[in-house]
Amino acid sequence: MQYDKYHNYKRFVSVDCVIFGYEQERLKLLVFKRAIEPAKGKWSLIGGWVKEEESVEDAARRVLHDITGLKDVFLEQVQTFSKPQRDPGGNVLTIAFYAMIKVEKHSNELINEFGAQWISLPELPPLIFDHDQMVQRALEKLRLKASYEMIGRQLLPEKFTITNLRNLYSEIFQKQFDPGNFRKKVLSLKILHRLDEKDMSESRKGAFYYKFRDIEEVEFVDPIFKRSI
Repeated sequence: MQYDKYHNYKRFVSVDCVIFGYEQERLKLLVFKRAIEPAKGKWSLIGGWVKEEESVEDAARRVLHDITGLKDVFLEQVQTFSKPQRDPGGNVLTIAFYAMIKVEKHSNELINEFGAQWISLPELPPLIFDHDQMVQRALEKLRLKASYEMIGRQLLPEKFTITNLRNLYSEIFQKQFDPGNFRKKVLSLKILHRLDEKDMSESRKGAFYYKFRDIEEVEFVDPIFKRSI
């Protein structure tokens, strides 16, 4: 390829963030109504253009911070979406990232400023362009991660019950897990420490609280869950 021909090839580059949030034992997605054409007023993921001086990873972190006020959040690249006609506004190449945060940690002021809303997965409205596909791909990534690595350190309270953890996994996979099998599997991993305190709201007998062991205490972290749970 000759360098003097680069100017003949022009595509806009953007990032879209699939931001999952966990609140009141529901997995939600952060979306907003688009303020500009095309598709003005339609539901959209949070995104933005990649600036000349930044990488796509830096752009995704900037967008996440601008909307939620959060820094140092784990972001994972999902996929590049590059079909020429995917955005009716122009030839836009978009790199999608996903993050999962505890909803109560974000800035309500920033969320309100952008007119964004948290909507639970079963209640999600149709999204613009190929954003529904982005969400599905991000869910696949999240579920794969949750199958091989315990998810919950940043999403659950410091102390929680096995039921709380199972509810988190049920939301991620959008399915119910057998309580006995789930409990047996989780406890066999030896990554939880049982406290001498019970939650009496779950049953008359009560349920012990647990907390995650420190990372350095865990000898073997993955793989954790297979598709069999």
